[in-house]
Amino acid sequence: MKNLKKAAAILGIVVLLLAACMPMFFAMTDSNLFRASWGVAILVPILGYLFWMMYRLLDKRKGSAEGKMKNVIFDVGLVLVDFDWQGYLKSFGFPEEENKLIGEKVFLSQQWNERDRGLYDEETYVKAFERALPEYAQDVRKVLEGSGKTIKVRDYADTWTKYLRSKGYRLYVLSNYCDYALKQTRKDLTFLKNMDGIIFSCEVQQLKPEKDIYETLLGRYGLKAEESVFLDDRAENCEAARQLGIHAIQFHDFKQAVAELEKLGIK
Repeated sequence: MKNLKKAAAILGIVVLLLAACMPMFFAMTDSNLFRASWGVAILVPILGYLFWMMYRLLDKRKGSAEGKMKNVIFDVGLVLVDFDWQGYLKSFGFPEEENKLIGEKVFLSQQWNERDRGLYDEETYVKAFERALPEYAQDVRKVLEGSGKTIKVRDYADTWTKYLRSKGYRLYVLSNYCDYALKQTRKDLTFLKNMDGIIFSCEVQQLKPEKDIYETLLGRYGLKAEESVFLDDRAENCEAARQLGIHAIQFHDFKQAVAELEKLGIK
């Protein structure tokens, strides 16, 4: 491809020279044609130079948005794995009211998110959830004991990450994940073998969308924000990445994410 471009450039120069010189050759006996040929001889190189400068400018602009991405950073939940807490909770067969309250006070609570930070041992978090629902304390404990069952790897996760790595991109994980569930599921997260670096919130005691966890990723692995793109299902996590200069794509589904990556030159 490089040799082809060089040959095309040489051919273009020859054509321009012929375009400039041929009129002069035929105009040697006619003063009016001679003057016109001089105009052509001057105008053609100028136009050629302007076209070349325009091409360089457009190519540079294109390169600023495409072709410079080196790092792809993945969230895990709802990007590479399913997090089906509703189906898991329903499997216990609790009465409707109890099912609703456990959903609200456990899976949809701020305490659930803080559990991902990993500041305390699992028993401390379990007792906090029990205090939130003392009438269902025993069931809450039972639900939390098997909470790793909410996680299931998506069928494209391994092949997608393996493909991107084969194309020369460096891959990373940046995910909020609790220590207890990670111990239950890490062996099933087979796509991790394709990663060049992994940051789980419980291991650094930091959470998205707080900026320090993004800075930890960039600093630990020496990544340049402008060369990195982050995929996450949550808008606030994507916005936090953008605030640090990282390109971000809010993940909705595999097809949409692939299309968005292609716009950045990642194919």
